[in-house]
Amino acid sequence: MDDGSESGDAGAADSAPVAPAFEAKLHADGVTFGADDAALLRAIDDAGSLNAAADDLGRSYSRAHKRLSQLEAAFGSLLASQRGGTGGGGSTLTERARALLARFERLRSGLTGVAEVAETVLPGEVVDRTGEIATVETGAGRLRALAPPDAMSVFVTIRADTVTLQDADGAPPAAETSARNRFRGTVRTVERGESVATVTVDVGADPPLVALVTARSSDLLGLEPGMAVVASFKTTATRATPRA
Repeated sequence: MDDGSESGDAGAADSAPVAPAFEAKLHADGVTFGADDAALLRAIDDAGSLNAAADDLGRSYSRAHKRLSQLEAAFGSLLASQRGGTGGGGSTLTERARALLARFERLRSGLTGVAEVAETVLPGEVVDRTGEIATVETGAGRLRALAPPDAMSVFVTIRADTVTLQDADGAPPAAETSARNRFRGTVRTVERGESVATVTVDVGADPPLVALVTARSSDLLGLEPGMAVVASFKTTATRATPRA
C-alpha cells in the first residue's frame, strides 16, 4: 500500500465532446480510485452497510465486496465492520476512507474549476469544408474544427483540457495518432497547481495555446519554458463560431 498519486485523465473527446474532459482519479499500488468508488463509499456511509449500499447503487453485493477488497489492499482499511448476517452486517467508514473521499473531492473540484475557464480562442478564416468539419486558417496554421454551415470568418475555441503535449523529439508521427490538429511550439510558461499545471505554448499565434496537464505528467515530460513540444488536439474537440 502507498499514499497514492493523483491524476486528471482526459476522456474520449469523440464520444463526449461537450463534457469536461478531465476525470479525477487517485492511484495506489496499481489500483485506481474514481467516481464510482467514491459513490460506493458515500452509499455505505448513508446506508450503514455494504449490502444496503450495493442495493442502492444497483450493484451486486459480491461485485461491491470484491471492489472494496481491491481498494483496501491499495489504500488501506476503509470500513469498520460489525458482525451480521449474510449481507455483511453494519459498516462505517474509517477516518482513512473519509480522508480519501475528501482528497478525491478536492482533486475533482480543482480540475473542474480549471477546465471550465481555460481555453484558447483563435480568429481564423474557413478555407475548406467537408460536411460539419471546416479547415480554418489561423495565425498558428491550418486546423480542423466543427463549424456551423456558411460560417467563413470564425473564432476557433480549443479547450485546454483537450490539448495533449509531447516532447518534440519523442512525438509520434501524425499518421499514428487520431488527433488531426498538431502544432510544434515552444513552452512559454508553466504554472503548477496542487494537481494540475497550466502550460502556455507559443505556436506562432496570439494568444498562445493553453494546455492543462496533470502535475505528474508535467514532471515526467520535464516541461519548462523554452522546451520544444508538439501540441495536438482532436477535430471533434475543437469548435468554430461565427465572428460578428
